[in-house]
Order: sequence, then C-alpha cells, then structure tokens
Amino acid sequence: MVESTQNRCRILIVENRDDARPGLAQALSALGHNVTATSEREEALARADLAEFDLIVSDLDDIESAPGSANVAEATDIVRAFKVGVTGSRTRRAIAELHDIVEKTLRFKLQRIDAGEQTTHVREKIDLELPSDLTLMNAVLEYLLDRVGRLGLIKVEQSNLFVALDEAFVNAVKHGNRNDPTKLLRVTAELSAHEAIFTVEDEGDGFDVREIPDPRDPANLFKPSGRGVLLIYNIMDEVEYSERGTRLKMVKRPDSAAPLD
Repeated sequence: MVESTQNRCRILIVENRDDARPGLAQALSALGHNVTATSEREEALARADLAEFDLIVSDLDDIESAPGSANVAEATDIVRAFKVGVTGSRTRRAIAELHDIVEKTLRFKLQRIDAGEQTTHVREKIDLELPSDLTLMNAVLEYLLDRVGRLGLIKVEQSNLFVALDEAFVNAVKHGNRNDPTKLLRVTAELSAHEAIFTVEDEGDGFDVREIPDPRDPANLFKPSGRGVLLIYNIMDEVEYSERGTRLKMVKRPDSAAPLD
C-alpha cells in the first residue's frame, strides 16, 4: 500500500470495455495511486494534463472484419493492442511502486480480460515502455509467455523461449542501459498462432554484435560475454540487431517437427 502522497503515481487507463475498465481502475487505486479511467482514445489524447500522468495503460481492441462483412463473429482477424508506457521521470525512479502497478495490471489482464477470449483468429500487439530494472521484467516475461501459450504458437513449457527473452531483457538492461532506471526499455510483441515477433530496444550507446567474442572459441571459455547472444541465436528462428545494436528483433515460429494440436 502506498501511503505517501509524494510517492503516489498518476495513472491513466484507456479501456473501451465497460466490464474491464472499472475493475482495473479499482485494482490500481487499491495500491494507493491516483487513477483516471476513460473509454475513448481521442478523449485521452485531448486531455490538457496528459503529460502529467506517470503511467498510461491502454487496452484497445481493433477489429478488422472480412471484406463485405459487418459481423464481428465473421471477422477473419481480430487485432488487440495493449500498451503500458511510463511518461514521468519521477516514476522511473519509483521502481517499487511501479513494480506493483505493472504486476497488478498484467495479472488483472490475464485473469479478467484475456481469460475467456477466443484466440483462433487473434493477433496481438503488445507495447511496453518501462524503466531499466530487472525486477519489472519478471511480470512482463510471465505475461508474454502466457499469451504465446494461449495463442497456441508453441508449448511454452517445452521450449526455451523463456531463456531467450530473459537473456534479451538482461542484456538490454545491464549492458545497454547500464542499469540506469532513467533510461527506458521498450518491449514490443506481435503475436499470432503463426509466429511471435519480439523487439527489445534500449537507450544505451549501442554495440557491434560482430565484435562479441565467440564463447565457443577455447580462448574465450572463461569470458562471460557472448553466451546470452549465442543462446538467443540458437533458440529463435530469426535474430536481427539494428545497426547500432540498440534494437533486437527476434522471431519464433511453431516447430514443424511438433505440429500444434
């Protein structure tokens, strides 16, 4: 429970589902924070005090129906966009408070919003923008793995996806942003039953991935660097670093040798 007014965060919830918006607002208010909830994106963007919020949580559904069909039930694709973004520099330093908010938000979404949805034709776009602190990444990692599992992409418990994502987060926080909580980590996941595309971007100085020592070389056996990157390359189907090395794109597809049920 956050008792100090000085530590209280201002949170804006943008949620167009009437059955979910009050519950999430109540859950975050119970942590002691100042929560404002609205149903319309345009209304949120038009707020004069938008920049004064420390955290913005947005869960808006965009439905693309089949050509010539106005029936949602006949939609060929349902695109869900979920965003969590830190806007205030003060909140970036309040890791303990922010940890509770992120954990509560993701848990509420899994249990109260995502639990009963049909996932056959669902594509998800998840955007997270958080301070560089590994304690915040645990809830994020668990949430992403849950969504991948529910979409039927892979059997999470039998894969090493956890290892690859964890290594990507650790590298971005520790080596990219140097554990500086004032620098943000941006995590994007584009998920469907056919593939999962993860992007992890830091605000660090960057590096050249070609200069990382090969941990398989006997001369580098006792060097700590390079093992995480090697794991990511071995686990993911596609791996691409940006020219500066501050953005990592990873793609995971179903294992053809183990078809989905």
